[in-house]
Amino acid sequence: MKKIIKACGFHCIKVNHLGVSFGEQVVLEDVNLHVHCNSLMAIIGQNGAGKSTLVRALLGDVPYTGNVEFRDIKDGHMQKLKIGYVPQKLNVDKNTPLSVYDLIASYQFRFPVFLAKKRDLYGKIKEALSVFEAEDLIDRQVCNLSGGQLQRVLLSMSFMDEPHLLLLDEPVSGVDQNGMDLFYETISRIKDEYDLAIILISHDLDYVRKYADQVVLLDKSVRASGSPAEVYGTEAFRETFGAGGDK
Repeated sequence: MKKIIKACGFHCIKVNHLGVSFGEQVVLEDVNLHVHCNSLMAIIGQNGAGKSTLVRALLGDVPYTGNVEFRDIKDGHMQKLKIGYVPQKLNVDKNTPLSVYDLIASYQFRFPVFLAKKRDLYGKIKEALSVFEAEDLIDRQVCNLSGGQLQRVLLSMSFMDEPHLLLLDEPVSGVDQNGMDLFYETISRIKDEYDLAIILISHDLDYVRKYADQVVLLDKSVRASGSPAEVYGTEAFRETFGAGGDK
């Protein structure tokens, strides 16, 4: 994995007039986002505001109107967008003897894992795990990992293809306070050290205030966007989260 100590600052991802409807139900309407590499954008909003649908649209899992661009703003070239994705949770049966190595290897290759050159693949996976200080978990069974450990494994898996955009859909659900602190500190470091943009779906308003570069308040469409201080000071934010939401 090629590490870039300082992001180039010239890559940007634009979501232009994105809309999603299921039959006559409009879930998202005219959503416009603009996020640069070396930047963390947090999407906040109440349940049912369309946050997870936005993630599914960006992943191409649901049809949408509008378009998504990945552009090098230095020379104007369009590029193919590679997305890394960390879901809210991963359901693994307690009786499934699946190791971390097996999980990531099966995700990387469509042919049977045992046909790969295990030594080379093992080293590549261990390197990806080391980015999130999880290399010691490579031979552990996934079903026996704690919430924080599994989170680091999923983050490592999302990094295997060196994405331009990292999508995090409420990834700290069920993680304790120490785990949340470690997660946000790690994401802050990753944002600074790698040439990628991060979009985070979150309900953790205090952490968003501390770590996000941009905040978008979503309720079917964008109701407010800007710095955490700017968004938290809007009437739209107070209507959504109440008078105590910005404390």
